[in-house]
Amino acid sequence: MTPTLQAGHALGRSVTVSAGDVELFTYTYRPDTPVLESPKPYLHPLRTLTGDVVSLFRPHDHVWHKGIAWSLPHVGEHNFWGGPTYVQGNYVQLENNGSAVHRDMTELAATGDRVRIAHRLDWISQAGRPVIEERRALTATVVDATTWALVFETAMTNVSGATLDFGSPTTKGRENAGYGGLFWRGPRSFTGGIIQSPTGAGGDELRGVRAEWFGFRGRHDGSGAWSTIVMVDDTANPQHPPQWFARSEMFACLSPAPFFSEEVPLADGETMSFRYAVVVADGDRGEDGSALLADQGRAALAALATGRDRA
Repeated sequence: MTPTLQAGHALGRSVTVSAGDVELFTYTYRPDTPVLESPKPYLHPLRTLTGDVVSLFRPHDHVWHKGIAWSLPHVGEHNFWGGPTYVQGNYVQLENNGSAVHRDMTELAATGDRVRIAHRLDWISQAGRPVIEERRALTATVVDATTWALVFETAMTNVSGATLDFGSPTTKGRENAGYGGLFWRGPRSFTGGIIQSPTGAGGDELRGVRAEWFGFRGRHDGSGAWSTIVMVDDTANPQHPPQWFARSEMFACLSPAPFFSEEVPLADGETMSFRYAVVVADGDRGEDGSALLADQGRAALAALATGRDRA
């Protein structure tokens, strides 16, 4: 029997989604993040159905990493990632740390087997100018007794008055550093864990590989239990299949990075949309089990095939 999903709303701050007695995640849509960390909504803590935490918040090595967040380091001249910007071979702290600011909640519904959160955001430059208007939705469902899924949808409209080039440090000259997009930072104990691709398991050598999905298999301190995270790129996304920014040795992270090695321009007034599934499971699912989780992520995306229009 799968647990019932519920949503608790801290008005003006966050939404917490629970399955039975376990809080699966808190989505902080109006954070108190310092400007230099490029304020934006984030999901943390993120938990399995048995309550193991599978995310990390504001680690000392990269304080702008916050659980799961839609983070973009190079949007024209703006940094919506946080921290310094990569410029001509060096990271430089500029006055370009923009903010993704919650405007209004357009949907918050809990139907027992599903919770859906939708809102609108304004992406503002550090100088206070409008850059992007975004419509975003998150839909959580329980797959089975050990697995749940989150579908993340975004539609970004350029309102800056000029074309915006979306890129990464790699598009600015730093080799194999194409991070940006939907970014997950795993807990400390996952460091040295297993990165799982559709063609096999490995480590940091898999960074930059193109694939429809990637996973991470990590172990928890204390209990010694394992968890598996799989992220699935929707086939309709720009640049599909993406190159993946993935780490294990320095720290655990996954990101289907649509602007990894090639800039994507967005003309003024035009809209660019993305959809992803994040599947969170108890246990080390291994190679075959991770592929099954990817199938379940595809099914979650298919179940929300019309969601792009509603995001």
